[in-house]
Amino acid sequence: MNQQYPSQLLERAVGEFARLPGIGRKTALRLVLHLLRQDSETALQLADAIRTLRIEVKRCRVCHNISDAELCPICGNPRRDSSTVCVVENVQDVMAIENTQQYQGLYHVLGGVISPMDGIGPSDIEIDSLVERVSQGLIGEVILALSPTMEGDATNFYINRKLKPLGVSVSVIARGIAVGNELEYTDEVTLGRSILNRTPFE
Repeated sequence: MNQQYPSQLLERAVGEFARLPGIGRKTALRLVLHLLRQDSETALQLADAIRTLRIEVKRCRVCHNISDAELCPICGNPRRDSSTVCVVENVQDVMAIENTQQYQGLYHVLGGVISPMDGIGPSDIEIDSLVERVSQGLIGEVILALSPTMEGDATNFYINRKLKPLGVSVSVIARGIAVGNELEYTDEVTLGRSILNRTPFE
């Protein structure tokens, strides 16, 4: 039975909130009603934050991480080890690894993994730009830090094959992370040790 709404504006807002991942219509209704109970300024601040985020957020021109400027704070930090690049699937993985405080190099965000079942091939993610970065000769090690899933392993294999002719050292994070687990949900201690105990990719 469909929920009856006293207002079309309310129904529209609930529909928009329900499009967010993990938000059903009941949760969406609670969020919308919560916003209606707040003063107008609070609701407008949220709306402005979302609008500004969507319009002004950028992707770092080097690593493709989310950034407020053309160059993200990590790539622009002269204290980071620019000879080491950690390859991750998404922005959440950068945040997870940064929280371990065990890694001081740079990153490369692929924006996904190779997944033929989902129609995602090598050209759909940022592999070519990684190869281009490495081909400049300033990177000594590439750490493959993709989730230990079938798609992650396939992407690791493909990247290693593309980088092999360039003579760069390629390592993979240690498998302290259970096979099939998503990187962003791994606890910080395990993730930090996996980075420190990385092994050569074979």
